Amino acid sequence: MDKDVSGPRVVVGVDGSPSSHAALRWAVRYAGLVGGHVDALAAWELGGLYGWSAPAVDTDFDEEVARQQLTQELTDALGTEGAGEVRVLLVRGNPVDVLLRAAEDAEIVVVGSHGRGGFARALLGSVSQNVAQHASCPVVIVRHKQS
Repeated sequence: MDKDVSGPRVVVGVDGSPSSHAALRWAVRYAGLVGGHVDALAAWELGGLYGWSAPAVDTDFDEEVARQQLTQELTDALGTEGAGEVRVLLVRGNPVDVLLRAAEDAEIVVVGSHGRGGFARALLGSVSQNVAQHASCPVVIVRHKQS
């Protein structure tokens, strides 16, 4: 099924963390309000998919498996119907650089306040902080509400 890509482009960074799930849900709600579409973007580098445990050797990285994991993450966060409305983009590169490039033609970029790495008590993760400082469009940083 081709996803509707008309209207404003909403980019959301995903890494499998609870914060990125919250950001994904926020992005989908926002896109629905403005008649836009969501691109869920995950970045991977030589060390594997950012934030996810993966082999350190590039030749061992299976992009199709990573894409399936990302699709499953979207389904877990949004349900089957919601995930079907989101375009999945798996891009090789540094997460900050990849998100900043995507921001160039986006209406808004949405990121979680913390990814899988970093310190739990920090106010912002390094990716969200760098994207907020350097993006060419508005940035929304979503905190995951802990139970």
